[in-house]
Amino acid sequence: MLTGKQKRFLRSKAHHLDPIFQVGKGGVNENMIKQIDDVLEARELIKVSVLQNCEEDKNSVAESLSKGAKAELVQIIGNTIVLYKESRENKQLVLPR
Repeated sequence: MLTGKQKRFLRSKAHHLDPIFQVGKGGVNENMIKQIDDVLEARELIKVSVLQNCEEDKNSVAESLSKGAKAELVQIIGNTIVLYKESRENKQLVLPR
């Protein structure tokens, strides 16, 4: 689990990122979770945008994505979800203790 200090640090890093994925009418599926997992391995921190036509609530989308990709949910701001997962190969972010 992330501490408040670590979440603040990750939020400041995520501020400049653009959402890479969009969750729309189809909602969350296995393929999307797999792709998000792969991208998290490469980047560690990503934003996912929940579109207006998404039938699922943004909180349940965030939960499905974080559980499916085994990632930490950093924040939900507006319709944007910020996810973090420590990379095994390409560690870039050093979290504060």
